[in-house]
Amino acid sequence: MSIDGVVINASPLIALFRANLQSVLPRLFSELLVPTDVWKEVVNRTHDDPATRALPQSPWAKQVPVSIDPRIRLWNLGAGETAVLSLALSKPGGLAIVDDRAARRCAHVMEITTIGTAGVIVLAKRKGVIASVEGALRQLQGAGLWLSDGLVSQLAAECDTPS
Repeated sequence: MSIDGVVINASPLIALFRANLQSVLPRLFSELLVPTDVWKEVVNRTHDDPATRALPQSPWAKQVPVSIDPRIRLWNLGAGETAVLSLALSKPGGLAIVDDRAARRCAHVMEITTIGTAGVIVLAKRKGVIASVEGALRQLQGAGLWLSDGLVSQLAAECDTPS
């Protein structure tokens, strides 16, 4: 069963594409919403990047315009984070995929459910979409996503060992 009403920020998209793990997204989430500000941030990059090339051809990613919630604007987050949280707030039961610490603090205060890129990988393992949390997290590290070795080891120990 996939999750509805998921809004994703640029950094998780870019990291998952760079690590060649973007295929987990449509297998976990029935609808993946990409706010226009995030879409532009990903596809209008000045250097060649897997996400820049592939996002426009990804049928599972839906670009959507967003009305910015004034309560979110007060947090002075980046344009992408502001759009992601505004859209998630407007969708009852929505989920925001964000890694930015300030955005996650804002989401907590606004009672918006969030998950980070590493959390997407853990969810993919729990749903049987991937075989190894450690392998996927190491791919993300290799693609430039900062994850501490301690976190990778902890999540691998919790998720990759048989119960």
